[in-house]
Amino acid sequence: MTLTYAIAPLTLAGLVALASPRISDSPALPASAPELNEWTVPWPDSRPRDPYVDQKGRAWFVGQTGDYVAYLEPRSGKFERYEIEPGTHPHNLVVDSKGLVWFTGNRNGRLVRLDPASRKLTDFPMPDASVDDPHTMILDGAGNAWFTAQQAGVVGRLDIATGKIRLWQTGEGTRPYGISVDQRRRVWIDLFGTNAMAVIDPETMKLARYPLPEGARPRRHAATADGAVWYGDYARGYIGRLDPATGKVEEFLMPSGSRALPYAVAADDRGRVWLAETGVQPNRILAFDTRSRKFTDSVAVGGGNSPNTIRHMVFHAPTREIWFGTDRNTIGRLSVP
Repeated sequence: MTLTYAIAPLTLAGLVALASPRISDSPALPASAPELNEWTVPWPDSRPRDPYVDQKGRAWFVGQTGDYVAYLEPRSGKFERYEIEPGTHPHNLVVDSKGLVWFTGNRNGRLVRLDPASRKLTDFPMPDASVDDPHTMILDGAGNAWFTAQQAGVVGRLDIATGKIRLWQTGEGTRPYGISVDQRRRVWIDLFGTNAMAVIDPETMKLARYPLPEGARPRRHAATADGAVWYGDYARGYIGRLDPATGKVEEFLMPSGSRALPYAVAADDRGRVWLAETGVQPNRILAFDTRSRKFTDSVAVGGGNSPNTIRHMVFHAPTREIWFGTDRNTIGRLSVP
């Protein structure tokens, strides 16, 4: 089943109230309005999450509680499922330039590569058995896959050519969570268990920390073209901007304030950072203009007060779409102006 909504841009003042979705046969909205589509995943209660678009336009995703990898063909609405090892609890995936799918085994301590053509799975186990929870993954464009392991307190790098994995300890209780690679190929990590961001320099391979305001808890972030790192402060309800050159941090209160629980974060190609407020029902995705320093758009996802969480979002530049999964067992696509 496909659900389609179009949401009009809101002013900052208008964001105080929860936005309500308008169905597609409502009166015409401005051409600049974001458009939301959702597809119900045919495998119930499987927590579909972290979709990533491949070269054919298919949106790949994992079923975290269903132990599968699958893709959606948006035009036809077709789903295709690939079985994986029971107990993997896949958490996140990416697709490389060859169309191979990489995902994290959050409960069996490995990274896994799926060849969609042959359906072959190749395991890359952790070199340390205590690192049993690979979490979020990113490709750096230089032949490496980087990942976090939240409970183990580790950031890792897989050299795809050799299969070797190197690990960096981030410290007890730091809970490394979101991860990204910026334009200088620096690897940024949210230390969700404390008020800090971490970065690994690709030249020195050393890990450094940037302190954030007291009480901040960065969960996910996006690195933007100007070199800044924008993060969602899950504990305090802010979007924060870290300037790596100076260490300076700016904060902007989310429209829902301390109850916002900003979780998923993605940056588009027009200077906006999109964040999911998950502390309100329905969840809503907000756009923050990094130039004007104002919130501009609000998109409600789901209906009523049914529990829902948007955990991760990815911006697909060729189509200008943001993809995400929901706890309502849907895959979502937000087409942005």
